[in-house]
Amino acid sequence: MDLLLEGFQTALTPQNLLFAVLGVLLGTAVGVLPGIGPAMTVALLLPVTYSVGPDSAIIMFAGIYYGGMYGGSTTSILLNTPGESSSVITAIEGNKMAKKGRAAQALATAAIGSFVAGTIGTVLLVLLTPTVADVVVKLGAPSYFAIMLLALFAVTAVLGSSKLRGFVALFLGLAVGLVGTTTGQARLTFDQPLLADGIDIVVVAVAIFAIGEALWVAAHLRRKPLEVIPVGQPWMSKADWGRSWKPWLRGTAFGFPFGALPAGGAEVPTFLSYVTERKLSKHPEEFGKGAIEGVAGPEAANNASAAGTLVPLLAIGLPTTATAAVILLAMQSYGIQPGPQLLDNEPGLVWALLASLFVANTLLLVLNLPLAPLWAKLLRIPRPYLYAGILFFASLGAYSVNFQAFDLGLLLAFGLLGLAMRRFGVPVLPLIIGVILGPRLEEQLTTALALSQGDVSTLWGEPVAIAVYVVMALLLGGMVLRGLRKPEPVAEAPQGGPESPESTETVEVGR
Repeated sequence: MDLLLEGFQTALTPQNLLFAVLGVLLGTAVGVLPGIGPAMTVALLLPVTYSVGPDSAIIMFAGIYYGGMYGGSTTSILLNTPGESSSVITAIEGNKMAKKGRAAQALATAAIGSFVAGTIGTVLLVLLTPTVADVVVKLGAPSYFAIMLLALFAVTAVLGSSKLRGFVALFLGLAVGLVGTTTGQARLTFDQPLLADGIDIVVVAVAIFAIGEALWVAAHLRRKPLEVIPVGQPWMSKADWGRSWKPWLRGTAFGFPFGALPAGGAEVPTFLSYVTERKLSKHPEEFGKGAIEGVAGPEAANNASAAGTLVPLLAIGLPTTATAAVILLAMQSYGIQPGPQLLDNEPGLVWALLASLFVANTLLLVLNLPLAPLWAKLLRIPRPYLYAGILFFASLGAYSVNFQAFDLGLLLAFGLLGLAMRRFGVPVLPLIIGVILGPRLEEQLTTALALSQGDVSTLWGEPVAIAVYVVMALLLGGMVLRGLRKPEPVAEAPQGGPESPESTETVEVGR
């Protein structure tokens, strides 16, 4: 408690409070705008924050993360167009409520549910992070290698809709991570001196998220203007409160553990929350027609998973979502390495971050309830203007990393790769995780083999490593059994040619 109080003293300084407000506002805005997520925003702002202290930058990024998770619900409810993949479930009931004239109630239960779940999740984060760090600090290189291998496997195979495409994205990311001369021998540099130090992850992240998304939207730009449902001031009746508070708690119970797992993500807990509420509801006939429980539960699961995601990030140094991966990159750019030693090496930063999450969560509720009509108006910004600005800032951010025109060429190349991945339905997250964890996985493997003088059996010589391999074997066995019982259908590539100019969000929901 003393450390947390010191964290509040740091987080509530005028400068850090200003960055928290800025992060929450930016996060909510990018969550509202379809196709622009918190991962892209953090990637774009990363070069800009190099002149800011690490405390302020990380606090702002955390505010963007929490705000982005909330903001995606606005487009889901008003447009049936999720701003984030984790808000897909919210669109099922939220948009039906909006069309029945209950947009205000849907936005209110989403905002209050996000606050309740985010607060409970942050409390659990404060309690669990030091404990997890104390356990992890005793692990050796073989255990770290196994845990990172599990993270790569889980993110790619367990949660993806297409296992083949997930592994294709992963191997692309691992190949990008191999570029350079970190081992003393040039790999995939093509005799280009500027590739000797590897490809900067900032360039990759900005290209895949920002450039790829902008090119994809430009290729499928809708010609007709968006029709936005009037919002009004969000409020809830007594009956709405009575039907929402239990789904908020159940959604939190789903979201936090799934966020903390190596597989990460909010898609699975939001879906489980929706299914649970549909089974437990006293008004099952309303589901599919605008049931408030179908908004309250998934939105709580969504925000609770955001808090859970920070447990493996801070305690182990494992990013489990795209935004967490970019936040990890931000910490590394300041010379800070998340992991079991983080609480000892940077206690002030960690506890200021944890305290700032409480501040950001409160700001989200205070700011977003009255500002809901304003966020709805942002949806009227013409797409060409919006994405032209994104392309400009993406190019500026990539160039500012090394001030080399060569990086702009890489930005375009990886942007085209991001466009191709969206065209053929290849997930982006495994690629980003592969780029970040690939070199660290190689480092732990090299360390383990060096300490054992080349004895491969050392890789399963620790109890934690054995347990992780057993979990991987069970997951793989379950996948094989499901495949034998019911062959996985071939996923169709997103339909978005000239004959069918669909939006990015429609394609994502359909897939």
